[in-house]
Formats: sequence, C-alpha cells, structure tokens
Amino acid sequence: MLGGVETRSVSPVFVGRADELSALTGALGLVSGSALAPASPQTLLVGGEAGVGKTRLIEELLAEAGRRDAVVAVGGCVEVGADGLPFAPFSTALRALERRLPGRLAEAAEGQEDELARLLPELGRHPRSGHGRYDEEDTARLFELTVRLLERIAAERTVVLVLEDIHWADASTRHLLSYLFRTLRRGRLLCVATYRSDDVHRRHPLRPFLAEMDRLRTVQRLELTRFTRGEVRSQLVGILDAEPEPAVVDRVFDRSDGNAFFVEELARSMAEGSTCGLSDSLRDILLVRVEALSDDAQRVVRVVAEGGSTVEYGLLLAVVRLGEDDLIEALRAAVGANILLATQDGDGYRFRHSLAREAVSDDLLPGERSRINRRYAEVLEADPALVRRDERATRLAAYWYHASVPAKALPAVLRASVDARLRHAYSEQLRLLERAMELWDTVPDEIRAGLRPLDHAEAYPACGCDPETTPLRFLDLMAEAAVAGRLSSERERALKITKRGRQLAVAEGDPLRAAWFSVECSRLVSALGRGDGWAELAEAQELVRGLPPSAVHAEVLAEAAGWRRLHTPGPDTLPIAERAVEYARMVGAEDIELRARFILGVLMVEAGDTDAGLAEMRAVRDRVVARGLPTLIGRIHVNLPAVLESVGRSQEAVDVMAEGIDLTHHYGLLDSEAWILGNLAESCYALGRWDEAHTAAERGLHIGLSPKPRGNAALRLALLALARGDAEAAARRLAAARAHFGENDPMPQSLLAMAAVAIGVAAAEGRVDEARAEFRRAAEAGLAPGSQRYAWPLLAAAASLEADTRGLPAADEGRAGALELIRRAARPLASSIPVWAAHERWVRAELLRAEDRDTAADWAEAAEAFEDVGFPYERAVVRLRWAQALLPSDRARAAELLRRADGTARRLGARRLSEETALLAQSARVPLTEGTPAEPDPAPATRPGPALGLTPREEDVLRLVAAGRSNRQIAAALYISPKTASVHVSNILAKLSVSGRGEAAALAHRLRLFPADDRPAPA
Repeated sequence: MLGGVETRSVSPVFVGRADELSALTGALGLVSGSALAPASPQTLLVGGEAGVGKTRLIEELLAEAGRRDAVVAVGGCVEVGADGLPFAPFSTALRALERRLPGRLAEAAEGQEDELARLLPELGRHPRSGHGRYDEEDTARLFELTVRLLERIAAERTVVLVLEDIHWADASTRHLLSYLFRTLRRGRLLCVATYRSDDVHRRHPLRPFLAEMDRLRTVQRLELTRFTRGEVRSQLVGILDAEPEPAVVDRVFDRSDGNAFFVEELARSMAEGSTCGLSDSLRDILLVRVEALSDDAQRVVRVVAEGGSTVEYGLLLAVVRLGEDDLIEALRAAVGANILLATQDGDGYRFRHSLAREAVSDDLLPGERSRINRRYAEVLEADPALVRRDERATRLAAYWYHASVPAKALPAVLRASVDARLRHAYSEQLRLLERAMELWDTVPDEIRAGLRPLDHAEAYPACGCDPETTPLRFLDLMAEAAVAGRLSSERERALKITKRGRQLAVAEGDPLRAAWFSVECSRLVSALGRGDGWAELAEAQELVRGLPPSAVHAEVLAEAAGWRRLHTPGPDTLPIAERAVEYARMVGAEDIELRARFILGVLMVEAGDTDAGLAEMRAVRDRVVARGLPTLIGRIHVNLPAVLESVGRSQEAVDVMAEGIDLTHHYGLLDSEAWILGNLAESCYALGRWDEAHTAAERGLHIGLSPKPRGNAALRLALLALARGDAEAAARRLAAARAHFGENDPMPQSLLAMAAVAIGVAAAEGRVDEARAEFRRAAEAGLAPGSQRYAWPLLAAAASLEADTRGLPAADEGRAGALELIRRAARPLASSIPVWAAHERWVRAELLRAEDRDTAADWAEAAEAFEDVGFPYERAVVRLRWAQALLPSDRARAAELLRRADGTARRLGARRLSEETALLAQSARVPLTEGTPAEPDPAPATRPGPALGLTPREEDVLRLVAAGRSNRQIAAALYISPKTASVHVSNILAKLSVSGRGEAAALAHRLRLFPADDRPAPA
C-alpha cells in the first residue's frame, strides 16, 4: 500500500499540542521576565501515556529555549531493572549545567561542595564515611542547598531544567523534586518534569506526589491526550512526505488509537511491506523490527535492554563479547532501525522509546535474563571505572540481585545501602536493606560470617561492638532499616521493623540492642502521633538497668532526660542527665555527651542555677560549632535562646538567634531555622518589637517542613493577633497551631501557651464558660515545676477573665471555684526570676480585682515589678489597672499612667488595649494628650454616665446589658419595644467597637462605668 514511499522515523512537522506548547513557552517567557514583569521561576508537570508525544513536546520547548539563549539541562530517571538510581536526574542535569557553564556550578556551590557532592561527586570529596549520626534534617539540608544552588545559577541567566520519566524516580528524587517545587522562589529557572500517566496506577508511589503538586498554586500540570484523526493524518503526511490515502489514515488511526509513537511504528511497518496479517499487538510490531536485525545486532539490543535506561559504550563492549568493529556495526544497524539512540553526551546508548525496551526485556527467557545480568555484574566488578562512581554501587547490587546469585548479591546490596545512606537517599537505603533481609537466609553461613558492618553506624558503636571483628547480624540490618525508615518518613514500615527487632533482640538475650530498638520505637510512636513515647523509653530504661556503661545506656538516659524536660519538667530529671553525661564520657560517645550536657545545662537553669547552666550550654554550643555538627547546631540554637527567654534575657536570646539563623541557613537546616524564627517572634514580642515578631513567625511558618516548628510559628502569630485585638485571626491561628502540634504529645510549652491564647479568644468573644473550661483542663493536667515560663501567662489570662467579668450575672456563678483553682495552681510555681515575679504580682492583683478587693498599692507593686523586665504590653495593661484604681484619689497620677499605657498600645498596635484606655480616659474626663486641661472631677452624687459617645437612652440600655438582661427584659424595664432595644444594643456595640453583648458587658465592668448601687435591680 505504501511501497516505494520514503519514510522518516519522526514527522518533521510538529503536530497538534498548540495549547500545551503555548503553556510551556509562556512559562519560559515568565521565567525570562520583561520590562513589564520581573522574572519569576516556573514549575510544570507534563504527563501522558507512553508514546503520546511528551518527548517531542519537550524537544520543541528546548528548541525555543535555545532560540532565546536559555541554558538547557536535561536529566532522566535511570532505571536498572526495577530500581531507580538515587537522585539520577538531578545528577545528570547538574553535569549538563557544568558542561554548558564551565566553572559556574563550582562557583555557586562554594562552601558547600562536600555536601552537594552527595548529588554530584565531581563537586567535592566523596561523602564522609565512618560512624556519624544522621537525622531527619540531613536530607532537608541537602535539599535546601540544592535549591539554593539552582537559584544561584539561574540568578542572571535563564535556565531550563527538564527531568524526564519521573514515574521511574526513586523516592529520594521524588522528595527532592517536591521540595524544589514547593520552595523555589528566586531565579530565572523553568523546571519541567515528565511522567507516564498510564504507569501511575492506584498504588504507584508517584500518585501521592502528583496529588501534593495539584494542591500547589505554583505548579502547572499538563496532560497530553491522544491525537484526533485529523492530527494522525497530519503526522502521517510528515512521516511519509506525501498525502496518505483515507483508508491508510483510517487503518493507522484505528490501530494506534491516536498514540503518536504507535502511529510512527505502524507507518514504518506498512512502508516495509507488513500490510497483511498485521498484529494488533504493538509489542509484536516492535519485536518484528528487532528480529529483522542481524544476529549480532539482536544480541546487542537484548543486552542493552537489560542493562538499564542507558548503557555506557565501554560497559556494553565488555559485556556483549563482540569485537569492537562488529559491535559498532551492530549498533549502527540498531540505531539505523530507530531502535537505539546514542545518548546526548555521546558515551552510551539507550532505546529510542522505553516501550521498545520493555518489549525486548519481556521477551527474554528467564535464564537468559539472569545470564545477561550476571555478565554485567562480573564485568563491572572487574572494572568499576566503566560506570560513574555515584552509580556504581547501586547498579552492581541490581545486576547481582537480578542475576539470582545471593552470595554475591548480599554484599553488593549492603555496599549499595551504605552508599545510599551517605548520600542521604534514605528511601533507597531502606529498600536495599529490606532486600538484604530478604537475601539473608539464602546466603551460606560462611558468607554471612565474613560480612562486616562497613558504615552501619547505628548497628555497632551504639552497642559496644567492634566493627572490625564482630560479624554482621540480622539484627544489625533491622536496626539500619529502622533508622532509614524514620529518616525517609516511611515511619509505618520503620515502626513495624522496630517492633520486630525489639522482640527478636529480647528473644536472643541482647538487652542493649532491645533497649536501642525501644528508643527508636519511642521516636517513631511520637512522630506518628500514636503517643508521647514515654512507655517505650521507660522500657528501655528497664532493659539497661544494672548493665555496665555503654553508648546505648547513655543514649537511653539522654533521651529520657530530654523527654522529661519537655513533658514533666522538675528537679528529679537532673540526676538522669548527669548520669547520661557520665556514661557518655566513659565510653567516648562525644555526640551523646554533648547532647546530654546541653540538656543538663537547661535543667540547671530551670533548677535555679542560672549562670552555671547557661555557661554549660554555651560551652557545648562552642564545641558543636567548632566540630561542625549540623543537627546539634540546629538543636542548640533553638533551645539556648529559648532558655535565655525563660529567664527574661530576651535581648541575649535575640543575639544568639541571629547567629543561629545564619548557621542553620548555611547548613540548610530549614526545620531548625523555622523553630528559631518562631522563638525569635516570642522574644521580639517580649521586647515590644511586634512587627519584627510577626515577620519572623510568618517566615517560620512558611519554611518549616515538620508540623511542630510550624505549630510554634502559628502559636506566636495567634498571640500577636490576640494582643492586637483581632480575636477572629487569633482563633484561626490557634486552630492551625493545634492541628500542627497534634493531640498525642502533650508538652507544656505548647499546651499551656495554646490554652492561654484560647482563654483570651473566648474571653474577647464573651464565652466565659468556655474560657474557664480551657483553664480547668490545663490546670487539672498539672502545672509542673519548671513550666513557669508558660504557666504564669496562663494564670494571668485566667485571672484577668475573672476580674473582667466580675458583676456579670452569667459569670458570677462559679467564680469562687475558678479563683480557688487559679490560686491552687499558682502555689507550686517558681517566681524567683524577675520576669516571673512580675507576672506573679500581676496575677495576685487580678485575683484581688476579681473579688473587688484590689487597691492602688497592689497595682503599684505589680507595675514596679514590670519596670525592668521587658513585656511592654503587659506593663501597659498593669498601668491601666493601676490608673483605674487611682482615679478616685489621684487623678493626676492616673492621667499620667493612662497616657503612658495609651502610648505603648498605639506603638505596638494593640487595638483593644488602646480602645479600653481611651474609653476609661473618656469616662473619667481625663485627656490622653498632655497640655489639654482635664475636666473637673464631678461629685459622686452627680457623676454622669459613661459619656462614651452614647446617648442617655443608650447608657440606660448598657446598664441593663451589663446586668445580663436580654432584649425582651430591657424592653420591659425601659417601656420600649424589643425591636427598639435591639437597635440600641447594635448601636452600643458599634460605638464601643466590641463584637457582642458579652464583650460590651465585660468592658463596662472592667471600666467600672456604673457604680454597684446604681445598677438596676434584677428583673
């Protein structure tokens, strides 16, 4: 039918996809910027079934990028068998950038070469080996440094980064890509990732990634559909360089169903004369083309199919066992038949389309597949230089595994797991360790006996074993797998492995290893929200009780001390931390010793030995910074400022945090930086720098990766919103904080602070019963010694609630019990530090005010205590109360206090405090502007009403509102209709700038607008 017609493998005419190409080139334009709009990075996902035309679409984009002088870097996910190589597309793309911009990559990576060498070994030394500790932030650090590297490269030139076939991506690559898409903010960078949508089945690991990206407004997703009949005709015209007959178009369209690659293959098949008996299976069409090659070419194609996504020429030459001339001729035939293509960098070969590779691989006999993989493994083992260093271990492990040679596969898999660990590819490490556990029982005993732990840091030093002489055990693999699962966020799998490992260690009579698993289980239970982790830590302490000192023992004690400091602070935790330090020193575990010493320093401060405790913490900080231990650097710069803040040294805390932000930013520790920013917001609040506090908290909320640092930032924003009089915003922020912190890990530092905000929100909205319930829940849980930093503000909020609602009939019932609960909760709390002594005096004065027993002297004492401790907002509140108590006896002094409180409120933007101060000044006829003469103090018998812009009738209504009357009762008392009463109430709420009747009543009582004997009798 098409005999004699010259065909091309690909149509020279780009068919269809006009909208998709427009979206891509439009994104390229936004990246490049213009005179009207600044450049901004763009991210896109391009999906479609295999063969639908994704590659051709990307080629058109790259051609346009070239015409605009953009720098193009393409990286593809490399598949070896069923395994993806860690970070393969990023490594390939970075190499492409280095070739196109010589020296620029090294310049952008300056100072972080060794860390970025985990992605691209050429940048620095091979990632460090040895028995170092790793934490969740190690991966975040690598990701942050990678994003920063790309932003620097794209700072002055347009860069197009294409990552192909992410349906094959390993978990670490997916996590890095997700991080890039979520955090990319600067640079002229266009990032495009492609995937095969037909491969993304319901349980495919890419599916949750795509769902996450769909929720991001910064990511544009394109799905390519199949061609219409008209587009298939246009494609055939380009391929055949002639107008096909309608019957040919119909035949090809029906068989291909509009798939562009299928159209190409069918057109070629027809042109080559295969018009009769054409198989409906594309697989058969592809295999017929392979079978048309010479025997040598077919052999080469089969070998390439099993070697991975790309096979290097030198490796192929050694594996295929042909003479070099014969190999080149075979490759030429396969390339000429459009089955294979040379790679862009010219050092290897790949299939033109992955469907062809899959068809050839599926056609291999089981023994044939094993033999090819074994040959790859033998050649690579004999000459490791045949592949890149960063791919070597993973590929060798995959070849031996698929060769079905367990004795060779197990050591290779273990080496690959270490390589993955050193690159922070923890998901791949977990998969490899699970494969090692699968292989374990199939390997002869003599092979297992010869295995050593290599760099399995969690397995040996922690339990006092000598890695040079002690054989690797199955428990060691489980320990490594548990840590890898935790660090890769595969916590469910990790918890299952950990529980099994603990049972096995107990059964084998290994209490140290069982205790180690218990500690790991505690971390996982807490991270999964299944509990607070104490039961597991208590079990670990029982397991090591009476055993000689060891690193595990020190670790258990350090974890227990740290847990108790956060959850049940008190003096009995101090001896635990001291023993942790002692044991760590005895066994030479310096990292554990430093953590334990820092915890000990915190506990010393909380026990009252402030200077010695801070000196110990600073000494640990200096040692950790000198050694360059990123995780400890992050933790210490989170906690040292927090301790400084707890003893009222807010400015010192800010200074330490400035250094901490620089260090965590340098090391790419985003979670630690987010914690620091949340704490910075707290210290800036205490110093009265509220705008800075808001900026810091918003930044922490934005960059935090984990729930708790984001919860900390949201909590600070809730407190600021409440202090500024926006109860609605405070409620939203508080709900977000509670969602981030969760309910199964009750730490006083979060629970008490959130309860204080919740009381303030409920009080502002007139929900007295709910506010009391909030305090009751917190108080009944216990205000432990050492929690005064959060407990005193909570008590102040509860006491102010009772004082503000004194005289409200709806709130009077139950007040006596509430006040007794506040006093009982306050008794054990320390107030030796000036800042908490000031809060204690404030709480005491508020409790007296709630009973109408407060005097100007009580408030003068509280105000004096606040003079030198910061907290300008709280100081202004106390001055307002002092002025209120002074008005009957010393109006001049009261006026001065009101003016100072008003100035502070205006400077901070504390709207509610400012309005309350203004209302009190107005009702007392006291000017807030100096130089304005005050009105004479009227005699008590002729004292006018509130005079807050209210009419006399509205004053009468407000009196009744303050007495707790309903609209119907007000109408009956004043001989007006309920509708008129409702109008008056609405006008009062508007004039007083309050949100409801409860708040209006509370305000009236707080300002003592109506003498007690002047209130209407109850109806």
